[in-house]
Amino acid sequence: MTAEQVISFNSLHLPSFRSICRPPPSIPLTSTTKRKLLEGDTKKRPGPPPEPTLSTVDMRFMPCAFASFLALRGGQLGLAAATPPRNGSIANSPPEPRPDGKITPKIMIVSMFAPEAQVWYDNMPPSSHGNLLAVNITIPGLSPRYPHVHCREDLQVCQVTTCEGEINAASSAMALLLSPKFNLTKTYFLLAGIAGANPKYSTIGGVALARYTVQVALQYEFDAREMPDNFTTGYVAYGTTQPEEYPKILYGTEVFEVSNALRDAAFNYAVRANLSDNEDSKKYRARYKPEGKIFAKASSGPEVVKCDTVTSDVYYSGTLLSEAFERTTGVWTNGTGRYCMTAQEDNAVLGSLVRMAVYGVVDFSRVVVMRTGSNFDRPPPNVTAYEHLLVLKQNGFEVAIQNLYLAGIEIVNGILKDWGAVFDKGIKPCNYIGDVLGSLGGEPDFGPGSETKGVGFRPPGNSTTRAIV
Repeated sequence: MTAEQVISFNSLHLPSFRSICRPPPSIPLTSTTKRKLLEGDTKKRPGPPPEPTLSTVDMRFMPCAFASFLALRGGQLGLAAATPPRNGSIANSPPEPRPDGKITPKIMIVSMFAPEAQVWYDNMPPSSHGNLLAVNITIPGLSPRYPHVHCREDLQVCQVTTCEGEINAASSAMALLLSPKFNLTKTYFLLAGIAGANPKYSTIGGVALARYTVQVALQYEFDAREMPDNFTTGYVAYGTTQPEEYPKILYGTEVFEVSNALRDAAFNYAVRANLSDNEDSKKYRARYKPEGKIFAKASSGPEVVKCDTVTSDVYYSGTLLSEAFERTTGVWTNGTGRYCMTAQEDNAVLGSLVRMAVYGVVDFSRVVVMRTGSNFDRPPPNVTAYEHLLVLKQNGFEVAIQNLYLAGIEIVNGILKDWGAVFDKGIKPCNYIGDVLGSLGGEPDFGPGSETKGVGFRPPGNSTTRAIV
């Protein structure tokens, strides 16, 4: 991309970093700045100002306002260097020019709140993986707390922060996808956030790569004190009268399935990471040992696993709710999904990606969903759900943030290294991908079947049904 094309981006800030609480006024491109860009000024741009150190509390579902009150950055977490690119540094590879002047990233990292983003900003430059704050682009419609997309200088890797929760995530994702500043047709999206871990399948600090994301709280709900005596939970799927039945009324966002072949490729890269751990996390894990084999993963050290995520705006905790949503995941994925991480945003982001994939704006086969455990979704033996959530310190936040980067950078570098041989043309999915409605074509392997008889929805004018104007 030429300097002239870079200048054409409206509201491009060089640098343009802001406090999480309030974005700064736009920094205009002065004649001096334009001249330096045109002449190829390559001086190192200043990084962000010093920020307060983040307390290692559990912030998996912390509201944006409280997260911003605590701090923007996760602090310098002292990460070991990730495996370097096999062909040397990729940070200085020239960007691929486009005649339309649009940014064409190979990878878009999707963070949900500040610490998940900051770990990339802090650790990529010293490890020669590039500076994600080299180019900062204002996108209308992103969260006011995170109004920019950040990119390396070569524009091959970019990052966006959605802000927590389903509404924030969907709004920010759609703003990015609709931005005229990007061409995302060949971009790989890496959803990378911390989560609550199911002790049956993972642990604090553990890394999970998902095939399914399930919006488990999209149901009727009774207060458990008022539910019928024969109910196992107060959650009942829409259009049904008993728990653990498949919804008869579908909103379309209940379940998403991403490419299993791409997940396998991402897994093979992520397992190269030397994951972080600490003594405080080990102490809380040890509380699960009395449960024996069923919670063996909980009491073990962090590792990369393949299992699925659930989405709920409600930050729930406890054995009864967690087991109820385990069963929901099984029913809604026809027995193939395995819930191991809880989150707030995955279905929201994937819903936006599916809708824009219908129009060819993105390729839904290029999506990786990764979560790291910052806490457990249910308590260990002899600990109440209340104590587990609000009294005891699980000490998983720091290692979850660290391992988000350590596993994630291996995926990023793997895609870049093998771009020409594999990822440019893409990895053909070996499974159904998309939503429960069959929006992208094909027949879902869960739910009642495609609403489009396998054809998929088409842009207006190309639909199999008559468009209503």
